[in-house]
Amino acid sequence: MTGYATGQSLPPEPGAPSLQAAPALGMEIRSVNSRFLDLAFRLSDELRPAEPALRELIGSRLKRGKVEVRAWIEGRQDAALRAPTVAELQKLQNLQDQVRAWLPTARELSVAEVVQTLSRSAPAPTGLTDALLALAGRTVDDFAASREREGGRLATMLLDRVAQLRTLAAQAQPMVPQLVELQRQRFLERWQDALGAAHADAAASAAQERALTEATAFAIRIDVAEELTRLQSHLDEIERLIHKGGEVGKRLDFFIQELHREANTLGSKSSSLELTRVSVDMKVLIEQMREQVQNLE
Repeated sequence: MTGYATGQSLPPEPGAPSLQAAPALGMEIRSVNSRFLDLAFRLSDELRPAEPALRELIGSRLKRGKVEVRAWIEGRQDAALRAPTVAELQKLQNLQDQVRAWLPTARELSVAEVVQTLSRSAPAPTGLTDALLALAGRTVDDFAASREREGGRLATMLLDRVAQLRTLAAQAQPMVPQLVELQRQRFLERWQDALGAAHADAAASAAQERALTEATAFAIRIDVAEELTRLQSHLDEIERLIHKGGEVGKRLDFFIQELHREANTLGSKSSSLELTRVSVDMKVLIEQMREQVQNLE
């Protein structure tokens, strides 16, 4: 299911005891359609140790969707430009001297390389996991709220498609008896034309009986009453699940497949352009529902 949310945690006020324990963090959560839950994390190096706890927290709240989670420390680039201490510079100078003693051709470190080396070796702020999980909880709440709003819109769309499918099913219902009667008359006419008017009454009676038998077999082949009944039953269940709410996405997936099966059977049994048109219109609506049901959790 698609969704998006972003959140930020601000550092404590200057002078607060936990100033160094709670750096400012940023987080972004976005998702696209997927039948199952697929979590992907893009965390800054300092936040990677919190990934297992973060995965557990988000996995307990979300059930479907390809979800990407990004988290970072706010203003980290500015923090990397701090002035190095004398002790750090002396240590780095000693290391450089040792390397050049063995490798005289090695070039000296530049200012940019010194700054980058010291920034990478700087200790990570403390309290990152707790601060990140707190931020994740708030961001997931916003994310779930955005998905809930979208889910309401999708539910309205699905109910509209259900109503259209019921209308098409009502149109198809009286077509079959009409088609059977029409085909019956055609069978009788063909048999009478084949035998001719000069045959005996017994032959005409046998021809009529044979035509009626063929018409009955044809009626059985094109009877879609069971398909329409099952289709109406599936629509009732889909409507019930939508009104019920909750985690219904996978169950709706199943019923959409069953709707498609019934619409295909309806088309395969069709013996008229009108019934074929109804079947095609049904499959168009069902395909629209199938695409949107993947958005529901």
